[in-house]
Amino acid sequence: MSTPWSRSVSTPQQDEEQRLRELGYQPVLARRMGSFGNFAISFSVISILSGCMTLYGFGLDTGGPSVMLWGWAGVGLFVLCVGLALAEVTSAYPTSGALYYMADRLGGRAWGWYTGWLNLLGLLGAIAGIDYGAAQFTGALLNLQWGFTPTPQSTMVIFVCILLLHATLNLFGVRLVSLLNSVSVWWHLAGVAVIVGALAIIPSHHQSPEFVFTEFVNNTGWSNPLYVAAIGLLLAQYTFSGYDASAHLSEETSNASVSAARGIVRAIWVSWVAGFVLLAGLTFAIQDYAGTQKSATGVPPAQILIDALGTGGATAMLLIVIIAQLFCGNAEVAAASRMVFAFSRDGALPGSRLWQRVSGRTQTPVLAVWLSVAVACLLALPSLYSETAYGAVTAINVIGITPAYAIPVFLRLRAGDRFTKGPWHLGRWSKPIGWVAVVWVALVTVLFCLPQSSPVTVDSMNYASIALAAVLILATVWWFVARRSYNTPSAYGSAREEAEIAEGIV
Repeated sequence: MSTPWSRSVSTPQQDEEQRLRELGYQPVLARRMGSFGNFAISFSVISILSGCMTLYGFGLDTGGPSVMLWGWAGVGLFVLCVGLALAEVTSAYPTSGALYYMADRLGGRAWGWYTGWLNLLGLLGAIAGIDYGAAQFTGALLNLQWGFTPTPQSTMVIFVCILLLHATLNLFGVRLVSLLNSVSVWWHLAGVAVIVGALAIIPSHHQSPEFVFTEFVNNTGWSNPLYVAAIGLLLAQYTFSGYDASAHLSEETSNASVSAARGIVRAIWVSWVAGFVLLAGLTFAIQDYAGTQKSATGVPPAQILIDALGTGGATAMLLIVIIAQLFCGNAEVAAASRMVFAFSRDGALPGSRLWQRVSGRTQTPVLAVWLSVAVACLLALPSLYSETAYGAVTAINVIGITPAYAIPVFLRLRAGDRFTKGPWHLGRWSKPIGWVAVVWVALVTVLFCLPQSSPVTVDSMNYASIALAAVLILATVWWFVARRSYNTPSAYGSAREEAEIAEGIV
């Protein structure tokens, strides 16, 4: 006979494992990441000390201080809407596949397929952009400390070493990744405080508030200030990307239906506030605008630090930035490898059987990690021959990952009341916030395909549109090859209801 005290009571982790089975997947990854660790991975991938610092030189030419500061404030607000809407869908579908799995369940296989390829392109482009940026800053540090002259070849060598470091760290398992991300949060926040504090106290001269918040600079070759201001939003939009990492690590997170959703939202608003402080601190401390733009280090923020703090102070601040960028790149490798693992698990990639393998010792998708860093390396190789190639890699990241954020949100809105909410949701704000998110993503996707400088030449062309077309063509061609092997698993229980909704909508 069964008595109240003899009945088994499920733990939160068992509930999450059961929910994953209901979504069609057998748990194989180690669920060793807590709520803070899940927030930390998205915060680390956003990495204000990576995105803001790496593209600061772009911002100096494309709108200048006013566009950087007000653009950051405005873009951050809209990105928060995207994050809130995406978090709601994440709560309902906490899987490593994240965006493409949501799209598949709510819209059907084709929606999932194209969302997955866009998401994968963006994640791999992000690894290349983050780690190549870290290599550039490392070159600037070596230049300050030992007179080393960075070249495309030496920067590429540093870049490859950073990729190898991140691959190795990720092979030790998600517990180490989670620990490093937790350290990363405090490193970023303390780093911003130290850098801004030093720039506020040490220099004898600062720019005026009028300069920081109203000065408009246009070195793009385009005459229309609205056009220049629009493309100047790339600095903020590029930095505010990668927060889907919380969703990709949901199969390794405790109480993922809530923790992953909260992780996305918290990572965005904390980055929003801290990033504004960082940009303002840097801009107030500019001593020579033209000299900063043409810095011999090749990194304009490094020149601001040199002019304001001296060589010794600048070296210390650059070290803070580089370590933050290394944290960022490591977190991005973790997120991208989980996407490779999940997409392969559903038969979408060439050689899927290889990339979905999980280490029995660390419960980590080892080959997916190596594939992620190898493709990122290939994406950055054109930087050996073209100075504009890094900008192209940045564009690939933004143009791939940004549309992928909006697709699950759009499909959730299209499903209406037939969408079964998870434990974390927006209530009556779901639809208005969702539509703001979709419209914003549609707008910035168009903006970031536009040319960024004039005249448009082979070197100055914005390759984002070509990258977008290439991945869509690749996805279409591969669809006809692999559409029979690609399939998210059959769902049951509440997940089946969503599958039936998708069939009805299509």
